[in-house]
Amino acid sequence: MAIDPASDPVPFPVLIGDIGGTNARFALIADRDAPTELLPPVATADFPDVEAAIEAVLAGSGPRPRSAIVDGAGPITEHGVDLTNADWNIRPAETIRRTGMEDMILLNDFEALALALTALQPADLAPIGNVPAGRSGAKVVLGPGTGLGVGALIQAGGLWAPVPGEGGHVALGPVEADEFPVWAHIEPEHGRISAEAILCGRGLVRLYRAVAAADGADAVLTRPAEITEAALAGADAVSVRTLSLWRRLLGRFAGDMALIFMARGGAYIGGGIPPRILPFLQDGEFRRAFEAKAPHEEMMAAIPVWVMTGENPALAGLSAFARTPERFGVALSGRRWRSGGT
Repeated sequence: MAIDPASDPVPFPVLIGDIGGTNARFALIADRDAPTELLPPVATADFPDVEAAIEAVLAGSGPRPRSAIVDGAGPITEHGVDLTNADWNIRPAETIRRTGMEDMILLNDFEALALALTALQPADLAPIGNVPAGRSGAKVVLGPGTGLGVGALIQAGGLWAPVPGEGGHVALGPVEADEFPVWAHIEPEHGRISAEAILCGRGLVRLYRAVAAADGADAVLTRPAEITEAALAGADAVSVRTLSLWRRLLGRFAGDMALIFMARGGAYIGGGIPPRILPFLQDGEFRRAFEAKAPHEEMMAAIPVWVMTGENPALAGLSAFARTPERFGVALSGRRWRSGGT
């Protein structure tokens, strides 16, 4: 049965949660007009399941939540979500039983990030290129972090409707001449080379090894942070070339996603990596790759691109939905659970 969140909102206090492959972030909202109370973030690897993590972050906090709105990094099924890059299997019926909550809504993580596009302030965004701001139309959001998520936000019938997706798992291949030698050394993941296999933390390391092999150099770095730090400092030629190629590929992928959704309202780059490498993204190469979509270069040049630099943007999206569900067209059939199975 379809459940309209506008006419049947979740009861307060509401626990909101953004659960990624590495970290889980939670907050409490006491009532519709109350401020959002951030709870301590936790690492998914530190807890056997989401219920244990919830009990840990709620210890010593305010009133127990009556409901939860949680996003998970993976496709949602009739039973819940199995996180793509972590060992948690979120089963809302079990979460309700173990925590005593009455109501739980489960969204895709980039569906929540798309909702955040209605709540972000100018201080939460850094532009890539000199493009017009505030344009109307569909918006697309993507984010390289532990994985590579994609979502969109469209307006329909006066409502903002988030569109979840698994666009990070589309295939990615070489286009420019200097990319082909590198591609010969990229290690496949699950038998193929997807966008996520390169445009995420582990993908940055994979690309670094391929660049080193193509250049006949030693791959001495093993962690994404080491590669980005060395590249930003100009301390290692392989790291500089790796991050330069990585941002080009990210720009190309972002442009592809903007084309798919005809995102005249802008492309928004989230995830944990982009804010840390902002100088690399703003030097023009990302924008060049983003716009290189013949025969639609002129249209692409008019699409604004932003890096989401604010803290906890997905929680901002979940909070906006919890407080004002009447603004959003979110289909909850098969994604809302209540105590007693109703």
